[in-house]
Amino acid sequence: MAKSFHFKGRVRYFSIATMAQDGAKEAVIKDIIDCAGHTAPLMQVKYENEECLLIAPEGIRAGDKIKVGKSDELKPGDIAYLSDIPVGMPIFNLESKPGDGGKFVRASGTFARIVTKTDTNVLVRLPSKNVREFGFKCRATIGRIAGSGRTEMPFLKAGAMHHKMKVLGKLYPRTKAVSMNAVDHPYGGSSSATKGRPTIAPKNAPPGRKVGKIRPRRTGHKR
Repeated sequence: MAKSFHFKGRVRYFSIATMAQDGAKEAVIKDIIDCAGHTAPLMQVKYENEECLLIAPEGIRAGDKIKVGKSDELKPGDIAYLSDIPVGMPIFNLESKPGDGGKFVRASGTFARIVTKTDTNVLVRLPSKNVREFGFKCRATIGRIAGSGRTEMPFLKAGAMHHKMKVLGKLYPRTKAVSMNAVDHPYGGSSSATKGRPTIAPKNAPPGRKVGKIRPRRTGHKR
């Protein structure tokens, strides 16, 4: 289980009821923070009477102002409905449904693009190259998420990876079955990787024993 009490908070947009309807309003970025539960830096944003955590785009800094709502000139960090964003502009933190706070494109260095707009929805190309449909009233942030060089920085030490995985609640390190002791795994034991055990689990094997090739289509020697 992830140690979520170490996280700074939940990243989501402010309530949709306060979204500007008659033009863009300004929000102030109070600070840029780091959160163990997110790969990208976060920004503390104050909008009217609300404060929230949002994913920071490239080129943003504390003290800057972003626009919320429909605007003629959109810049990185601005928040708008998909219906008000031009085709081809990079966006991130897309809502799957209006008001859910953002569900898609949230990893560092990623962004999506609006492919086209139809009469009923907006087609967006995600970082996976898949094209997905979104509603006109789904919100998104302009720009590309900061921290694009994260994957190029090696951990250097196994201890650094250990602490990172521990915070995220991940199993680390993962050990091969043939490297374990006989008491720890059916394929463990002996001094080599050849255990002399069948690689096909029995049909009625209990959970924990059913490892390897589970009921292949063909068994036995070729004749």
